[in-house]
Amino acid sequence: MNPDDPLLRILACPLDKGPLHLVVPDEALYNPRLRRRYPIVDGIPQLLPSSGEQVSDDEHEQLLKRMTGTTP
Repeated sequence: MNPDDPLLRILACPLDKGPLHLVVPDEALYNPRLRRRYPIVDGIPQLLPSSGEQVSDDEHEQLLKRMTGTTP
């Protein structure tokens, strides 16, 4: 999945129904509101609630920096 994929505009978190952010190169979708990361396997987002994993506070901060482009 690439950042320009139009599918990203319609994908939503299965728990809060809010938007998700693509995390590259991790191949994952991230919900910063709930601090949950959903994997992308073979190009297919795994958006079942049980597929998501909670991230630590440190990892959340790193993901936010990547999303805003303040860390390479």
